[in-house]
Amino acid sequence: MSSTDVRKETEDSGPSGYAAARLRLLSEGAQSGPPRRSALSELTDDWLSGLFTAGAEGMRGVSLVAVGGYGRGELSPRSDLDLLLLHDGSDSGAVAALADRIWYPVWDLGLALDHSVRTPVEARKTAGEDLKVQLGLLDARHLAGDLGLTAGLRTAVLADWRNQAPKRLPELQELCAERAERQGELQYLLEPDLKEARGGLRDATALRAVAASWLADAPREGLDDARRRLLDVRDALHLATGRATDRLALQEQDQVAAELGLLDADTLLRQVYEAARVVSYASDVTWREVGRVLRSRAVRPRLRAMLGGGKPVAERSPLAEGVVEMDGEVVLARAARPERDPVLPLRAAAAAAQAGLPLSLHAVRRMAAHARPLSTPWPAEAREQLVTLLGSGAPTIDVWEALEAEGLITRLLPDWERVRCRPQRNAVHIWTVDRHLIETAVRASEFTRRVHRPDLLLVAALLHDIGKGWPGDHSVAGEIIAKDVAARIGFDREDVAVLATLVRHHLLLIDTATRRDLEDPETVRSVAEAVGTPSTLELLHALTEADALATGPAAWSSWRGSLVTDLVKRVAAVLAGDDPAEPEAAAPTAEQERLAIEAVATGSPVLSLRAQTEPPTGEEPSGDPEPLGVELLIAVPDQPGVLPAVAGVLAMHRLTVRTAELTALDLPDGVEGSVLLLNWRVAAEYGSLPQAARLRADLVRALDGSLDIAGRLAERDAAYPRRRGVVAPPPRVTVAPAASRLATVIEVRAQDAPGLLFRIGRALEDASVRVRSAHVSTLGANAVDAFYVTGPEGAPLPGDEVASVTRKLEETLRG
Repeated sequence: MSSTDVRKETEDSGPSGYAAARLRLLSEGAQSGPPRRSALSELTDDWLSGLFTAGAEGMRGVSLVAVGGYGRGELSPRSDLDLLLLHDGSDSGAVAALADRIWYPVWDLGLALDHSVRTPVEARKTAGEDLKVQLGLLDARHLAGDLGLTAGLRTAVLADWRNQAPKRLPELQELCAERAERQGELQYLLEPDLKEARGGLRDATALRAVAASWLADAPREGLDDARRRLLDVRDALHLATGRATDRLALQEQDQVAAELGLLDADTLLRQVYEAARVVSYASDVTWREVGRVLRSRAVRPRLRAMLGGGKPVAERSPLAEGVVEMDGEVVLARAARPERDPVLPLRAAAAAAQAGLPLSLHAVRRMAAHARPLSTPWPAEAREQLVTLLGSGAPTIDVWEALEAEGLITRLLPDWERVRCRPQRNAVHIWTVDRHLIETAVRASEFTRRVHRPDLLLVAALLHDIGKGWPGDHSVAGEIIAKDVAARIGFDREDVAVLATLVRHHLLLIDTATRRDLEDPETVRSVAEAVGTPSTLELLHALTEADALATGPAAWSSWRGSLVTDLVKRVAAVLAGDDPAEPEAAAPTAEQERLAIEAVATGSPVLSLRAQTEPPTGEEPSGDPEPLGVELLIAVPDQPGVLPAVAGVLAMHRLTVRTAELTALDLPDGVEGSVLLLNWRVAAEYGSLPQAARLRADLVRALDGSLDIAGRLAERDAAYPRRRGVVAPPPRVTVAPAASRLATVIEVRAQDAPGLLFRIGRALEDASVRVRSAHVSTLGANAVDAFYVTGPEGAPLPGDEVASVTRKLEETLRG
């Protein structure tokens, strides 16, 4: 039946004709989606206009207005009819009679009706008092009667909204936040409310209201499609249940999926989650922009008064190479070139998460449009920035979602697509698969002080359920995927094997501890065989707890934790029985030996810098390639204070230490003296690398005491205080028992920061201990350091002195 035929039947048959035409439109299935909603709205318009015309014969100064969803022309099968009978107040009795002639036929057909009768003045007054009324009037649409009356109200309401936006928009934002608190997030709920939950239809309407204020606008890409998809699902829900409901209950999801022609309920939920994610992200960006504009308006008059007019220039503070903070967001530096810097998206994301700031929409879109793909395997910097991002705690979530909204995550990790927005039909789980993986990484970031390789822990957290996008046992599938992903992002063969083991056995400890007899030796032996090494067991223990905590409140308890800890102790005892022989020290290279001999001959430090460069992905080098970091070799005659001196000089020059080795070098026969060799890899925080001559000159001054490193660093920190957006776990200082017969091994795990290694080295020197060997690594934002120390006589420290040194070192790092 055509829309013309429907209107003719309605006109001929009155209310019964409308009911028949409505039933035919909804049951025939010839139309669905936006065309059906528009057709139903047009059909209803014609019927209500007929009722109005029949009842308002001879009346002036009155009109019938559709508001809210009906005003937008989006009638779902069981939607309320939102109507306003607008009049000029000249004949209230006649208007009341007219209202009865319209409302009663609607009620007689069993349709839900939200109605009001007001003058323009009353409508504006009510809107000023009730935000929901004002939102409905923003979508006012004329149906019948005095067009000028309706147009005048629309114009006045929109003007009121724009004039009052600085006051009303914060009210609207608070309303949205309160609703989200009550209803939860649509993109994660197994039985979501399509309208009221965060990311639902109410939020989409709120974004339209923000746009109508002319104060800010939502990101348009994908938003209309997301809103349409949610409306389509609600239409199918109304038809499947025959009720005016917005809650997508579990028992109705298969029927709704069938109504929409989808494969199953999981496919339905995934589409709903994808749409909700678009709306939620658009809301975050929009409300952030609203806040920025309102703050700017509040500050601008004062600034103009102070500066004597003119437009103030926004301050830009550097965060990383090519990345700056501006106006509370992370944006790209003016000199940034995404097309030449494939690591930039990860560097920007890591900087944003570490600073606890959002990535600007413009920056993300620019990187998505222009950044080149990373080489395979990834360069070391890309892997380190990923680890830093994952280890940043709660801020990781918003930054990750910003990257995902523009397709950058699936470009970096193609296997992510299979778990993106994937529902989990397990009452224990409160998140979708992808959000659970990020939540696990957030939880794992709290445990980075418990493990020797926090980078492996964080990446394992990200990948442990990656196999849930494939058929069969997700742990088995995940092991295969994890091997591929780990190799692609640049881990070596041994690390790839560890990550694969962690993914394959991420449920082993919790399942064994809660389901097997731990007194049975075979139980413990089988776990030990699966895990293989004490270091892997340490990682698996932390991953198990992070995974459970990120699953939901029912997945972890003190009882479960105690069982797992008991199992880990038993397995560790088994693994300790296979003590591998200590490997022999590697012989020095020719260059190391040359530098050592020169240091002895000159009695001063000698260093070598070798820049590491890399052309853009897929291109041959052209011109001078930009340095990504340096390998720094330093030979120094053995003397006190070498470690803090070198670390302090590098910190002064804004060089980040990625790895560091300090060892006493055996000199060739016939060469007298003792030399310390430092083999470090460093990178500039931002800007260019310093010249080797300047580094050596400052190092000489640091060793002879003429350079006040502590004072210089303190002055810089006071002038440029660092933003601390992440609440990092406290530092941890421990002693590795029986790790060496010749020295005491002190392990330090802390949040990486400028000057950290200098502070550690100086604290050890102040404690009158000698650092005979040091093994320093920065894994993402985590420093994991081991120092082999002795007393002045060259022997391991006695127990009471060890306790004193570790306590003072921990106090220094906490201060």
